[in-house]
Amino acid sequence: MPNFCAALHCSRMSSHSVLAFFRFPRDPERCKKWVENCCRSDLRDKTPEHLNKYHRLCARHFEPDLILKTSPFRTVLKDTAIPTIFDHPTRKRVKNEQAEDEATKAKVSKVEEKEEAPRDPVESANGQETDNGPRVSDEEREHKEYLRSLFDVVVMMGRQNIPLHGHSDKEPRSKSFTPSNFQALLEYRINAGDELLRKKFETAAVNLEYCSSTQLQQMLEVSEKCILEDLLAEVKEARFFSLVMDNLVEITGENHLPLFIRFVDQISSLREEFLGFLRFEGDVEGIAQSLAVEISEKYSLSMEQCRGQAYFCTGIYAFKVKAVAIRLSEQYPLAVLTPSSAHSLNICLANSMNFTSVQLVMSTLKKIDAFFSKSPLLQNQLDNAISIYYQGNEEKAAALKEVCHTNWTEQHDAFELAVDLLESLLLCMDSVHDNEEFKWSDDVAHNAFVISEALSDFEFVMALVVLKNTLSFSRAFGKNLQGQTSEVFFAASSLTAVLHSVNEVLENIEVYHEFWFEEAINLAAALEIPIKIPRLFFRKQRPDAGEEIQPEAYYKIHLTFPVVSHVIKELSDLFSENHLKALQSLSLVPAIMGQMKFNTEETSAEIYKEDLPNPDTLPTELNCWKIKWKHGTKNVTLPSTIYETLQLSDVKFFPNVCALLKVLSCLPVLSLPDDRCSTARRRLMAYLQDTPAKHRNKSLAMFNIGCGHDLDLMVETYLKMYPDKEPTETPA
Repeated sequence: MPNFCAALHCSRMSSHSVLAFFRFPRDPERCKKWVENCCRSDLRDKTPEHLNKYHRLCARHFEPDLILKTSPFRTVLKDTAIPTIFDHPTRKRVKNEQAEDEATKAKVSKVEEKEEAPRDPVESANGQETDNGPRVSDEEREHKEYLRSLFDVVVMMGRQNIPLHGHSDKEPRSKSFTPSNFQALLEYRINAGDELLRKKFETAAVNLEYCSSTQLQQMLEVSEKCILEDLLAEVKEARFFSLVMDNLVEITGENHLPLFIRFVDQISSLREEFLGFLRFEGDVEGIAQSLAVEISEKYSLSMEQCRGQAYFCTGIYAFKVKAVAIRLSEQYPLAVLTPSSAHSLNICLANSMNFTSVQLVMSTLKKIDAFFSKSPLLQNQLDNAISIYYQGNEEKAAALKEVCHTNWTEQHDAFELAVDLLESLLLCMDSVHDNEEFKWSDDVAHNAFVISEALSDFEFVMALVVLKNTLSFSRAFGKNLQGQTSEVFFAASSLTAVLHSVNEVLENIEVYHEFWFEEAINLAAALEIPIKIPRLFFRKQRPDAGEEIQPEAYYKIHLTFPVVSHVIKELSDLFSENHLKALQSLSLVPAIMGQMKFNTEETSAEIYKEDLPNPDTLPTELNCWKIKWKHGTKNVTLPSTIYETLQLSDVKFFPNVCALLKVLSCLPVLSLPDDRCSTARRRLMAYLQDTPAKHRNKSLAMFNIGCGHDLDLMVETYLKMYPDKEPTETPA
C-alpha cells in the first residue's frame, strides 16, 4: 500500500512521487516535535512506536541539509532532523478569511487534477512542480503497486503466522487439499478488488499463477534483508554488541540456532532483538566459522566488536553449542562467555551436563511443565494431591500449591521443589492415568503414564537428589546474578567461595555421596521404588562372571563424581578472568561506589582500554568521577543501575566512563531492565510453540516476532536486486 504524508493539508503519496518518505522517530522527544510541527492534533496521543510504524512525512518538509543520500537507492535523515517546512493555514498570516478559503479551494482543485493525471516526480517547497528528475511511467507505477500487493500479503502471513504452503506435500494434484496458502490469499485479494493484481494476472501467460516460487523466494530474502536494515544500522551506531544463542529449533528438517543481539541504542536504552537463525550443521570448528562469517557478511558486523556471548541449550546438543561458544571466546577474547540472564544458573548448569541420568531429570521436568499447562483441571488435580500428602502441614501445602502455579521447573530452586513435590506428583499422575471417572482423554492419560514411569525410576530419584545437593552451593549465587546491578557486582566476588565449597565436596566425595545415596534410598522407600542400577548399563557392558556391582558404587562413579566435577568446570568456563574483570567494573555505578565507601579498584577497566574514546585520560577521569559522587551528592539518591547512570545529563562530560558503562550493559549476564526488552524472546517462543516444524520459515518468523517493516523499502530493494520484471520460471 502507498504511504501518505502525515502533514496537515499535504496530499503527497509515495505511489505518485519519487520523494523520500521518512518514518516518525522512536525517540519520544523528537517524535513529539514532529507531531507539533506538522499540526496533527489527532496524533498527539499516539505512542512513538505507533507513529513510527504507521505514519510518514515526505522529504518536502525537511531542510535539504538534513537529508542524506547514503547510496543511489537509499535516502535517510540525520539523527537530529526536525521537519520545519509546512504550508498549512494555521501558520500563515492571511489578511482575511475569504483569501484563505480561496487558497484552500484552489489547492483541493489542484490535488483532484493531479489524481486524474500522472504527477511529476519532484515538487518544490511552495507547491510548484519542477522537472528535476525522471518521470515515473504508468507501467512502472503499476508494477510497483503489483509488487506492493505481493509484499503486503507476505507480511500479513508472517504477522498472522499463516504457513506459505498448504497440503501440497501430501497430494499435490488433489483438489481436496490446499496447494498454497499464499496463492489462495492472492486470489482472495483479487476478488476483494485489487484491480492491479487482477490486471497483472489477466495479461500474464495462461500457465502462470500469481507469483512464481522463484519470485516468492526472492521476496522472502528481500523482506528479511529490509526488516534487519534499520536494526543493524542502530547496532552499528552503538558499535559494541553481544550475542545470545538460544535452544536449537528445527526448521524445514534442519537444526537452526536462534540468535539474539544485545546493544545500547542512541537513547542509552538496553535492547535485545532477534537477529535470525543460524544453520547448525557440521563440526564445532565449522559452525563457529559459519557464525563469524554470517555476522560479517550477512549482517555487516564485526566479531571484533562483540563484547559478550551466552547460550542456552538443552538435550544432546548442549555440549556442542557450548563448544562453539568456547571456540568463539578463544578467537575473540573480549567476547566473554557468560550465563544468560533469561535463564537461572542452576538450570543452565544442569542442561549442560551430557549424562543420561541428568538428562532424564531435565526432560521429565519439561514434560511436567507441559502437562500441567494444558488445563487448569490438571493443576487442580495436583493441588488435591498436595493436600492429601501434606495433611498435617497446611502451611507447607499452601506454599507448594502457590509455587506450582508458576514456572517452577525453571527456577533456581527447581530441584529442591521437585524433591518436595515428588510424592504429590506421583500420586497425581497415577490418579490421572487410572482415569476411573473418565475425566481425561486418552492422550492426557498416556502422558501421565509416561511421567509416572519416569518418576518411579530410582535412576531419576538418585539424579534428582544429587542435583539438588550439588547445585545448592550455587543457588544463592545464581539468584544474585539475576538481581539488581549491585547484587551482580557482589556475586562476582563470592564466586571464589562457591568454587571452594564445591571443590571441598569433590575432595570428600565418598562422604558426601554416602549421605546423598541414603537420602535417595529413603525417598525411594517412601514411594515403594526398588533400588536398582539402570537397565541400559547392563546392555552396554556386561560385568565379569561372579562380579556384582552395587548401586551405591555405580552411582558414585557414573553420577555423583561426574556431576560435581562438571559444575566446577562449567563455573570456571562461565566466569573467566576477563568476565570477572568486567563485573568488577560495575563499581562505576554510583550506588555501588557508595556501598564500597568509594574504595573501588580502577584496574579492572583496563581490558576495555581500546574501546575508549580517550584511553590516556582514563585514570584522571575515573578519579574525577569518584570525587563527583563522593563530595557533590549529599542528600541525593545515587543511581543504582547502568541505565539510570547513562540518563544523567552530565555523564557526557565523562566520555570514557560513558563508553565503559555502555559496553558493560551489553553483557548477557545482566538482567534486562523491563519486560519490553524481552519481547522478541517471548514472541520467538510463542512462534515456535504455535508452528509445526514443517511450516516454519526463517523469513516469515521475522515478521511474527515483531520486527518493523516498510513495504516501500521492500519494493525498491526488490527492484534493485531483481530488475527483471517478469519471472522466467513457471510456478511450482
